[in-house]
Amino acid sequence: MLRVARREPSAILLAVQLAGVLIYPIAEGTHAGRAVFSALGVVILGLVVLGVRRTQALTWVTVMLGIPAVVLLSIQAITGSDDLLPYSSAFEAVLYFYAAGAMIAYMLGDHEITRDELFAIGATFTLLAWAFAYTYIVCQAIEPGSFTGPGGPGDDRSWMELLFMSFTTLTSVGLSDITPVKAFARGIVMLEMAVGLAYVAMLVSRIVGMSVFRRPT
Repeated sequence: MLRVARREPSAILLAVQLAGVLIYPIAEGTHAGRAVFSALGVVILGLVVLGVRRTQALTWVTVMLGIPAVVLLSIQAITGSDDLLPYSSAFEAVLYFYAAGAMIAYMLGDHEITRDELFAIGATFTLLAWAFAYTYIVCQAIEPGSFTGPGGPGDDRSWMELLFMSFTTLTSVGLSDITPVKAFARGIVMLEMAVGLAYVAMLVSRIVGMSVFRRPT
């Protein structure tokens, strides 16, 4: 497993994040569940650091962003309190955006598609979805009532609700029952729409361009 993680960290990162989509709903609502949630967050952060180290990004930037997030997540796991969630989410959002940018640079850095780069396509997409979901956590902490959905506009949205909205926004399917109602929240959602379209267009154009480039004459 360690050998695979060193050789293809993008594959491990993608697998853990997709597994988290199924684990998080079970983990929500209980003290033990929140501890598992925080522990899985620490694991994912470690994989993010490992994935970025594979690229030419500055590792020390990733570590400086990851250490405060890991400390805050560890405190949440021990205490079972969500009081520090906006602060850890802020660090995680910045780290995930930075890691996604590093992964995109990694994929665009050469003219040969490797197996790790194929996994990096999916891993980067999930990194962006996670990054925006953490941004929404910070947004509703700064401006309560930024999002509405089941339960009414006055309630804070859970992590899974915001992650679901992030995925539906990034993929442009528009199937989420969570809706931004405050101006700043709507601005962030519009940015995610633009990022999702640009990401897909950039990767598709790259794959087509490389296929033409490698076609025998």
